[in-house]
Amino acid sequence: MHLAIDTIRAAVRTALSEDHAENDVTTQWSVPSHVHVEAAMIAKQAGRVAGLPLVEGVYVAIDPSVTVRPAVADGDQVRPGQALAWISGPARSIITGERAALNFVQRMSGIATLTSAFVTAIGNHDVKLLDTRKTAPGLRALDKYAVTCGGGTNHRLDLKAMVLLKENHLAAAGGVRPAVRRVRDGMAATGRHLAVEVEVTTLAEAYEAMDCQVDWIMLDNMSNDVMRSVVEQRDASGSGCRLEASGTISLKTVADIAASGVDALSVGALTHSAPALDTSLLISPFEHQENTVRP
Repeated sequence: MHLAIDTIRAAVRTALSEDHAENDVTTQWSVPSHVHVEAAMIAKQAGRVAGLPLVEGVYVAIDPSVTVRPAVADGDQVRPGQALAWISGPARSIITGERAALNFVQRMSGIATLTSAFVTAIGNHDVKLLDTRKTAPGLRALDKYAVTCGGGTNHRLDLKAMVLLKENHLAAAGGVRPAVRRVRDGMAATGRHLAVEVEVTTLAEAYEAMDCQVDWIMLDNMSNDVMRSVVEQRDASGSGCRLEASGTISLKTVADIAASGVDALSVGALTHSAPALDTSLLISPFEHQENTVRP
């Protein structure tokens, strides 16, 4: 997934606005305007990096004279103490943008790091690791980009991307078959064709969805034995539908679930529960001929 420049600018604008970066009284009153520094953004723990384009975006918005030089690339594995980026320019500007820049990198790197841990736990099983829409409001594009930096795959980005019939849709529509029929009538009426996925919780629902020839079936909170039964039925019937496991999948259980024969598994925790990757930004003054640091 690529981060569009407009997405970066919008996220940065919101972050700096809520921080009232234009009125950073502490920095303005304590740091002389002529002081220039070089700063290092440093990882304080091992992990997978994401969010460096946001660091540059923060400082472009605050002060275009600030220079950001990435020391690594998004998606790279880093060790404790490793520099992520070097930032140089006016001290006031760098300090004012520090928290916004760190917030982006810490959150996004945390998501990338957790995603990478799940990918490692899946091992050699030919299964895609999918994210969900359980993202921070307003930050979905950043969250999903971070998932790809960790080796995961994006599921639908929004409600218009595909049809995903979940339990409340089925309850309101009268079941799997009526819901699928209504969706296909709707696509025919509008001239649109989208992939259709149905969330099921029982074998009966799974077989009914398979009979409806949907593109995807989401097996929600099913045991491994039940999921293997669905896989066997799918393979025996020659159905082309793909199977997605979902529901409270953890690092401890993901390998066994991947071994059941499903095509993909989705983990909401990648974006709603990833711990931030601990990072810091440290500056050290240095002198320019034209901007001599005063005591």
